[in-house]
Amino acid sequence: MSSSSSVTSTSSSLGTQIDVASLVSQLMSTEQQPIINLQNQQANSQALISAYGAVQSALGTFQSAMSGLTDATQFQGMNANSSNSSALTATASTTATPGSYSVSISTLAQAQTLVAPGVVNQTAAIGAGGTTTLTFDFGTINGNTVNSATGKYGTSLSATTTSGSTTVTVPGTANLAVGAAISGNGIPMGSTIASITDANNFVISSPATASGTSVSLQTGATFSASTTSGSTTVSGSTANLSVGATIVGAGIPSGATIVSITDANNFVISSAATASGTGVALEAGTTFTSNGSGAKTVTINSSNNSLQGIASAINAANIGVTATIINDGSSTPYRLTLSSNSSGANNSMQISVAGDAALSSLLTEDPSNSSVQNLTQTAAAQNANFTVNGIAVSKPSNTVSDVISGLTLNLQQTSTTPIVLSIAQNTSSASGAVTTFVNAFNALHTVINNVTAYNSSTKTGAILMGDFAVNTLNSQLHEMLNTPVNGAGVLSSLPDVGVTFQSDGTLAVNQTILNTALSKNFSDVAALFDTVGQATDPQISYTSAASTAKAGNYNVNISQLATQGSLAGSAAAGLIISSGINDTLNVTLNGASAAISLTPGTYTAATLATELQNEINGSSTLSSAGAVTVAQNNGVLTVTSKKYGSTSNVSLSGNGASNLLGSAPVSTTGVDVAGSIGGVAATGSGQSLTASAGNALGLKILVNGGALGDRGTVDYSQGFAGQLNLWAKSQTASTGLLSSAVAGQNSTVKNLGTQITAQQARLSLLQASYTKQYTALDLSLASMASTSTYLSQQLTALVKSN
Repeated sequence: MSSSSSVTSTSSSLGTQIDVASLVSQLMSTEQQPIINLQNQQANSQALISAYGAVQSALGTFQSAMSGLTDATQFQGMNANSSNSSALTATASTTATPGSYSVSISTLAQAQTLVAPGVVNQTAAIGAGGTTTLTFDFGTINGNTVNSATGKYGTSLSATTTSGSTTVTVPGTANLAVGAAISGNGIPMGSTIASITDANNFVISSPATASGTSVSLQTGATFSASTTSGSTTVSGSTANLSVGATIVGAGIPSGATIVSITDANNFVISSAATASGTGVALEAGTTFTSNGSGAKTVTINSSNNSLQGIASAINAANIGVTATIINDGSSTPYRLTLSSNSSGANNSMQISVAGDAALSSLLTEDPSNSSVQNLTQTAAAQNANFTVNGIAVSKPSNTVSDVISGLTLNLQQTSTTPIVLSIAQNTSSASGAVTTFVNAFNALHTVINNVTAYNSSTKTGAILMGDFAVNTLNSQLHEMLNTPVNGAGVLSSLPDVGVTFQSDGTLAVNQTILNTALSKNFSDVAALFDTVGQATDPQISYTSAASTAKAGNYNVNISQLATQGSLAGSAAAGLIISSGINDTLNVTLNGASAAISLTPGTYTAATLATELQNEINGSSTLSSAGAVTVAQNNGVLTVTSKKYGSTSNVSLSGNGASNLLGSAPVSTTGVDVAGSIGGVAATGSGQSLTASAGNALGLKILVNGGALGDRGTVDYSQGFAGQLNLWAKSQTASTGLLSSAVAGQNSTVKNLGTQITAQQARLSLLQASYTKQYTALDLSLASMASTSTYLSQQLTALVKSN
């Protein structure tokens, strides 16, 4: 705050004896000196505030640099180099092991795309507009027998020939002979005994449909076979077939499956077929197995039952499917395409429609039933298939992080030749991080030096020379840099990595020494600078640490492992689900509650477990609280929360609860991990254990399993960057030394301003008083001068008259 006083010139028209304005101005100039002194003090405080601000700003920049260096990847980074980066790239974490891998990529993962039949108008209503539910489930299509011509599952094929034989088990073959005619129920006409295997078995020339015990046969004499069994070889293209797929057709027994694929033109089915010869019509079917992620629903009604409305509703529902409309230029050009947002063979779609018949005929898609496959598949859901060092791997995504520890593979193209993936320590990144550390310190040092230095030539000091706050900070900074780091391995000081102080107070790097340290003790360089925690037990990992945790080696003892909440049935589940009878459940999962409904039908224990898991995990309310797995053992279901800890729990009620779990299911609430860190009891939350006292206060670890009792140690070190980050953060906070110094100077400026204002008010009154007094004096003198003149004139007149 700066101000000055001035004299206002005031004079009487009668007074001309004294220059009042000049006289008052001179008097006030002397009186104003205290204000000038206060203003000089105020300017000095403002200059100090500005200097402190420069240090604060530099300290904030330094803290930001130190914070960035607390990322372990800055010092422990690994390089992943691919010999064919067009086909494969990779990123390596700090846990990756240096080495070389050979990778071959045969197929890339892709998501399924289905296309609906075309319609004339994309905005016209489809159907009557009644409420209709689209249910999307995701899973694996077993058999994978898609017809490339129709884009539908269930391949129709015409076998060129079918052939087979039947083995017959009888009480004895003593009276039989090869070539003898054989007839009977289920035995094709003209069948003969092709061979006699042993005393109780013979083979007939044609496959028989009869099977089981007491089959009536005749070979000139009547006898009963105890069993008959057989298989059929089918000749026809096997390009779209796979083992396990069902096979149907004329003369094929119900339930027959493909048991093996002999070659490109022959496969064997599990049952003996009666059809034989050329041109036999067959159809290979599929099965659909849900992946357990939960079915998702979309509601269509009169407000959105156009193709455009359906696409918008599906996209708005955010169910993992993207709907688009494509105009193919035909007479019915608008076609709805549905693409799964997730790649992989276990993310194929099954779509059921409940409600409007027109929508059902447009959108129902059941890959296991060829009669209700109304959409065409244009892209199949498939896994990425590749090999690593000759080991075959199949993954649902082209981004794979769970094959090689510490590596994330990005598959981009198939490759006909092996790709060499080399993993090596990223010493250049670590070297750059050390340089960043040195540069950050030097920038802070320069600012501090500029405001505290002494100029011997001018014999003057900078504005903050000798300042307590800045000198204290500078001392603390140098003390930390000169103090060895505990727990950092064989490297404990900056000179160990070639970082030393120069004569001007800055730091410099000896690159030769640093390179040697990086080549011999790569991980220890990181520990010297970074905040690092390392557990000796592979099932325990360091998570984080609060500023209260001190560097050291801490024993870990586990007295209780974290568990998951569960609900176990007391009896085998009823396998028939009926609408309104036992299909409704009220589920509470980890504190969240929602109602779900099971799809009516007849199940096996395994498929019922999958249905229950799907419905629970498919609820948005329940999925926000976690997820469950549902398993069955001899028909008894157990529902288990995927969450660990004391808040993990599962409960079921409703009309379907007792049918699924019996009358007395057993509920178990999860527990938190318990134990000690550094010999002091720690606090558990789920699988996390946090030291609550002692030198390790605030140190957090994750316990993934293992045994109870002594579990080794956790080494925790606060490297230079970690320590300086916490220090700089505390000093830039409102309670730091600089903040306190700035607050003090701001208070001084304010107080000085108050004094200046008071002085200015006093001087204003004093100036008015001086002006009044000297104006009166001037008037008095003027009056006296006038009287003197008058008297002089009178005396002169008297003299003349005499």
